[in-house]
Amino acid sequence: MKTTGFVTIAILCLAITGGHAADSTASGWKKSLTVDATVTQTSYSDSWVGGEAGSVNWVGNMNGTAEKQLLPWFGLRSILKLSFGQTITQDAETKDWSKPKKSTDLIDWENVGSFKLQKFIDPYAAFRLESQFVDASVEAKKRYLSPMRFTESAGAIRKFYKKDNDHITSRFGLALRQTITSVIIDSLTLTVEDSTVNDGGLESVTDVVLTLSDRLMYTGKLTVYKAFFFSGSDAVKGTPYEDDWKAIDINWENIFAASISKIITVNFYTQLLYDKQVSKKGRFKETLGIGFVFKLI
Repeated sequence: MKTTGFVTIAILCLAITGGHAADSTASGWKKSLTVDATVTQTSYSDSWVGGEAGSVNWVGNMNGTAEKQLLPWFGLRSILKLSFGQTITQDAETKDWSKPKKSTDLIDWENVGSFKLQKFIDPYAAFRLESQFVDASVEAKKRYLSPMRFTESAGAIRKFYKKDNDHITSRFGLALRQTITSVIIDSLTLTVEDSTVNDGGLESVTDVVLTLSDRLMYTGKLTVYKAFFFSGSDAVKGTPYEDDWKAIDINWENIFAASISKIITVNFYTQLLYDKQVSKKGRFKETLGIGFVFKLI
């Protein structure tokens, strides 16, 4: 099943690359690509007293967008977000350093094609891939690109606000999801098999990009999903969590980016996740960092 997923990604990459190649000047594409890195480090010698412990934290992010009106009636917007970071800690007594532990891990690639009908709302079709670089929950057996979630959706899209690069856009439609997870089926041999589940339902996605000032930018994304069917429902039938898949999933991301100079920025990132199949409580993540930003495009 993962092979099928990789083939799908390859086809989409070729399609988008082909779109770039078809336009020899590439002047029609609105493109941006930024890379930022944040590193903090402290350490203490063996003779240091006081109980302090050193640490090394680093996070790298890459954010890219490409948008073009390919035809008078069809436009494509592609958004790629990649993040990875690790933390290394020092033992307060021995001053020995631990192995690197993952602190941030994200692969998020979304493509939205909208059909311009010059109406209040327009039709759209979208594809999204969500994954992580490595699943290190079992140290003895790391699994890469697991889980992988593919979402195909179609419905109606509406742009409520548009000015330069700023916009507020919402879409609502039917969605199908396939989630492929590498599962360790034998703890002794560490044998791994891919497990695939499918579900379908309604999805609502709102994207916001706003320039709050000359130095402050806000980017937000709210995704709400309600499943109507789930291929694994029989496996959990009769258990206390047999209806967990019916609960609404929420993913709300917020990024405030403040430019200190051309290459130095302060990023404040928050994410609120709610997926009852994973946890009955909401999961919250907050990251504050100062790093170097390089605008490649």
